[in-house]
Amino acid sequence: MRARILAIQHEWDAPTAWLGEWWEEVGCTVDVVRGDLGEPLPERVEHDALVVLGGEMGANDDADHPWLTPTKALVRDAVDRSVPVLGVCLGHQLASVALGGRVERNPHGRTVGVVPVRLTPAGDDDPLLHGLGGRLAVHYNDDVVTTLSPGAVVLARLPDGMPQAVRLGELAWGVQFHPETPPEDFEDWIRTYSPPPLGDREHAVIAAVAAARDELRVAWRPFARRFADLAARARSSRPSPSSRPPGGNAAPA
Repeated sequence: MRARILAIQHEWDAPTAWLGEWWEEVGCTVDVVRGDLGEPLPERVEHDALVVLGGEMGANDDADHPWLTPTKALVRDAVDRSVPVLGVCLGHQLASVALGGRVERNPHGRTVGVVPVRLTPAGDDDPLLHGLGGRLAVHYNDDVVTTLSPGAVVLARLPDGMPQAVRLGELAWGVQFHPETPPEDFEDWIRTYSPPPLGDREHAVIAAVAAARDELRVAWRPFARRFADLAARARSSRPSPSSRPPGGNAAPA
């Protein structure tokens, strides 16, 4: 299962965290690129999988955060060549926009704290999410995917009906929740990024995430390992570079 994973990180406090830990447990190499620090993104995904992490910015804020544009191009390249993709929160939204979807403020308001994963019938049969229905997941988001990209399939829905997890292609997934986030990081987000304040709810929300630590790790470690296994299997089934036809098949920008 020794897959090589490229992770795009957008902020210092939104790292691979638990996902990185679990991938390294099974022998994966995780190479992190920090677009926010000016690190250049590759023009093509040469790794076995692409992961796009979360961040405070919006999926359409390319003018203020210029690395978002090449991140979207990487998503299109990976999907076009059947390289596994996992988008987390902002990453899920960026991938949806890159593939023709739409992201806006959730008309029902912010989703924050631990929320059960409500799988659809498609989610029950999904190779990445099957068996995880009812599990708790950490959420911290104002924006949601309001229009799916062509061909996308909803795998789970939030209590308000908005997409919670989506399959964007044969080997591409977006999850609105944060399987990577430990309670300490979540508490930092609440203290740092919560205008308007949660008021009387703040302590209870933080405490609920802390109390769910063990359940979160039990649920999302297998999810991480499944993604690593999918990446390794996809690598073994792709033709080697020398056997590809001249000119390649990169997706349009």
